[in-house]
Amino acid sequence: MSKNNNLITLEEFKEKNYGKRGTKKRDKLEAGYENFKIGALLQEARLEKGLTQEELATKAGTTKSYISKIENNIKEARISTLQKIVELGLGGRLDLSIKL
Repeated sequence: MSKNNNLITLEEFKEKNYGKRGTKKRDKLEAGYENFKIGALLQEARLEKGLTQEELATKAGTTKSYISKIENNIKEARISTLQKIVELGLGGRLDLSIKL
């Protein structure tokens, strides 16, 4: 199998197009990705539990619109609200970590 020399890693792509970590443009990209990832994880967990957005919202004490906005990366979720959604709505536990 031949190697394609035009391929670059995701990290190389981000550095080339958004700068090194710690620059304003790169930090904005990384923050946006984290919000997207939270929405995607929430949607995946909801679907795995077989819940509609409406059902999850009712269980968590929020609205279908709010769940939809988080899942579609339109609104950032507060940690306390996300915790309620995960614990009350999905019956799970929210784990956070800090990596240095």
